[in-house]
Amino acid sequence: MPSFDFSSKVDLQTLDNAINVVQKEITNRFDFKGSHVVIELNKKDFKLNLEADSDMKIQQIIDVLISRSIKQGLAAEVYDLSKTPYISGKVTKQEVLVRNGIKQEDAKKIVKLIKDSGLKVQAAIMDDIIRITGKKIDDLQEVIALSKTWDLGIALQYVNMK
Repeated sequence: MPSFDFSSKVDLQTLDNAINVVQKEITNRFDFKGSHVVIELNKKDFKLNLEADSDMKIQQIIDVLISRSIKQGLAAEVYDLSKTPYISGKVTKQEVLVRNGIKQEDAKKIVKLIKDSGLKVQAAIMDDIIRITGKKIDDLQEVIALSKTWDLGIALQYVNMK
């Protein structure tokens, strides 16, 4: 039986390259000359620590981060921007989480959406991926087309099509 997997993996090297490009661009920008700016990637926990002089500069860093990440091939949804910037002394800090893998509640939502669609496929949650199996490849392609219309806030990749 044909199958494929939904996953939401972030390539660490691509993420690191995007962060390096953002650091170069920010240091060369005129409006950041002489400003305190720290862009730090914690590779173990998939976290970004941002520091700047003001909230406005943090937002500019995030804008550059998202645009450069898209150019590197990362979706904008990999960044969890739900935490608000906070002031610590003279600098403003923000912690940005990088979503890596599908959380259990998101996986349950995806399985429910697939079952509600009425397509003749089976969905199984396997750790941080979802395996979709069906009798025909056409059914699987319909699931992929349907998934592109969902607004879940996570970046989905389609891998292991067999």
